[in-house]
Amino acid sequence: MTTSTNAGFDTLNISKGGTLAGPGRAAHGYDVVSLFTNTKLVGSDAFAIAHEGATYRFASEENLRAFEASPGKYMPQFGGFCAFGVTISKKLDGDPLFSKVVDGKLYFNLNADILAAFEGDVAGNIAKAEGIWTTIQSTAVSAL
Repeated sequence: MTTSTNAGFDTLNISKGGTLAGPGRAAHGYDVVSLFTNTKLVGSDAFAIAHEGATYRFASEENLRAFEASPGKYMPQFGGFCAFGVTISKKLDGDPLFSKVVDGKLYFNLNADILAAFEGDVAGNIAKAEGIWTTIQSTAVSAL
């Protein structure tokens, strides 16, 4: 997974290249709605939608419709980058296989070890990442 460049900045963690629905794939092509039930399903091009510079894929029409009804509810935090990585002012690849839903929000992490570190102080890490994200959101990955 690489990042998209929006107005010269890496603001979303999406795959390089286009899809049938438009821009690169978000969430490594996983169905973000399924992540809320911890089923971690791979999405399909048959159920894809471009939204805010990324293509989201879903495992079913039902999940696509749920996303269309409330996309903000399902979109990963920090542009899909690793939540723990943001706490150290980095935009690391966020992998949906190492995701966690906290208070109705979806957070990705780089790998199992990083997810464990994130889970060591979930509230503290989220608060720290939220403060840092505002300063790095519009910064190119290569500049961090």
